[in-house]
Amino acid sequence: MNAARPVLVVTTLYDPTADVVIRELHDRNVPVVRLDSGDFPASLSVAAEITGSGLRGRVSTPSRTADLARVRSLYYRRPSGFAFPHLSAQDARFAVTQARYGLGGVLASLPGCLYVNHPHRMGDAEFKPSGLAAAVEAGFDVPPTLITSDPDAARSFIKRNGPVIYKPLHNPAYLVDGVPSVVRVADAAAEDIDDSVAGTAHLFQKRVPKTADVRVTVIGARVFCVRIDSDLLDWRTDYGRLSYAPVEAPPDIERGIRRYLAHFGLVFGAFDFCVGEDGRWWFLECNPSGQWYWLETETGLPMCAALADLLESGRD
Repeated sequence: MNAARPVLVVTTLYDPTADVVIRELHDRNVPVVRLDSGDFPASLSVAAEITGSGLRGRVSTPSRTADLARVRSLYYRRPSGFAFPHLSAQDARFAVTQARYGLGGVLASLPGCLYVNHPHRMGDAEFKPSGLAAAVEAGFDVPPTLITSDPDAARSFIKRNGPVIYKPLHNPAYLVDGVPSVVRVADAAAEDIDDSVAGTAHLFQKRVPKTADVRVTVIGARVFCVRIDSDLLDWRTDYGRLSYAPVEAPPDIERGIRRYLAHFGLVFGAFDFCVGEDGRWWFLECNPSGQWYWLETETGLPMCAALADLLESGRD
């Protein structure tokens, strides 16, 4: 039985997507404890004991306490990082490590808990090369891709596969004049490649001539598929120029999605595909913590209810 067993929602204070899920759970009288692991230890505490009978203990915020042995499900969204500004740089590095492996390890080890998604599995799936390799194994069409720090290899790849785009392998916090920014997808020409490529790893990918993009959001057994039309290289750069339409994913795509999620042990995934001029679906990436609520507001697809269903059911 799941009566009185709480759902943990791990995310930042400002997360409108988490807000709507929590409201839905509250409307169902499902207890929720929201926490940001980045608040540890200032306003978040943990006391967990592991014995022959397993893990037990509590995690507490200023307003809520959760019994770790009774958590029915954990929605791992986008918590902030650990910070110890009052410590020296060396001591802060040590404290962050202890917090990550201590609190993080406890939250990743809850008995009988359904994870959406498990943070360790999410970490594995966030590596783009791993995702692309898993996509090939799942049977998806994947554009030719190069990961390199070799300028000559980059120029050769572009000449053989052009047109080619550059994608960041990951997008950490990046400030430009103090303002948060991201590195965008961009066209890459052979003549633009210089020795700076040797400074770190870069991802180059053949640009597929496309007729549309498709976002497929998988929530447990539910699949929500939305066609996104625009004239943009990367539709994320201007949401005001997008139009949306619910569509059905081809059966082979749904089968591939299930294989992909099983490979990483995920129950949620936000898949990005583009549709080529011949109608073929090309896998681009899967974000294990991707945004989805704006698609519900645009299309009316019941994603929030599906996620609340999943979290409410837990592993029963």
